[in-house]
Amino acid sequence: MADGDPAILDLTDLRALRFASAGGAGGSPFARDPFLVVAPAGAEEGDEDALAAWLARQPCPVIGLPAKGTAPALLAACDVVLDDPAELAPIAANIRKAPLAAMTLVQVLRVTAGMPPAQALVVESLAYATLQAGPEFAAWSRENPPAPDRVAAEDGPAVRIEREGPHLGLILNRPRSRNAMSVDMRDALCEALQLVVADESLASVTLSGAGACFSTGGDLREFGTAPDPGTAHAIRSQRLPAALLLQCADRVTAHLHSACIGSGIELPAFAHRVTATRDTFIQLTELRFGLIPGAGGCVSLPRRIGRQRTAWLALSGRRIGAATGVAWGLVDEIVD
Repeated sequence: MADGDPAILDLTDLRALRFASAGGAGGSPFARDPFLVVAPAGAEEGDEDALAAWLARQPCPVIGLPAKGTAPALLAACDVVLDDPAELAPIAANIRKAPLAAMTLVQVLRVTAGMPPAQALVVESLAYATLQAGPEFAAWSRENPPAPDRVAAEDGPAVRIEREGPHLGLILNRPRSRNAMSVDMRDALCEALQLVVADESLASVTLSGAGACFSTGGDLREFGTAPDPGTAHAIRSQRLPAALLLQCADRVTAHLHSACIGSGIELPAFAHRVTATRDTFIQLTELRFGLIPGAGGCVSLPRRIGRQRTAWLALSGRRIGAATGVAWGLVDEIVD
């Protein structure tokens, strides 16, 4: 193992670490490696379920490297499973840059896996608020101070509403800003979705974006403008498009094109049906801000692609294309 490379734990190492920690924390966001990397292949000794339960309690991401003979329970307990060991180094580097956000991400994904979605959204928001008060987001904010006055003025409503009989079209309408999810757009989308929830005569709804892409996610110029994390959580508790989408998702089709970043994929993933053009790419970038997906992505994406793939997207920051989206179940159909 080269100097600085992550330690990779086999079954013997895992058993020793679990024993040494008295069943408590074997990993830590404050360690040199704020994650555990496990390659737990080997003969079964009957303690795999206990080891899996211990891994699932670790206050850090658990990264699995599968090999022949690995107990399924141990792989299922991992937050991310890498088929290619070459992926380990970049994910490890990302976690080291934001260990608190990485820890919070995997804890939220674990604890919300069996929750009703509406309750899981509350957990996500509380965790997001915690990180807004943390040192990693503060460091990013010092280098990128809020600049809401730089949000470009554009003509027309932030969300254009087009009704034709029982069908409603909702179009994100800030193309010059690449449909970044500003407060203005968030509130307009909430108002439109309230209409959908209230009017059951609307049999179908299409959510799309005007301009070059669907959405590049939260407007970074407005990050950090809430007076405090508690107030920000209270606002999300009342003005969260995801909570309204949950109530009408069975009538909603989301159509994606080009960039779908952060909330630009977190919200569409709630829809009953998701279509995408061939040039669509999907990315979760919140970790680099010291945050986790906070527009509902910790709830919508796992229910489409599973906890481990969601964690991979968030921890790696990598893009996937429309074809991978279809293979994973995040996109239902590629359309021209």
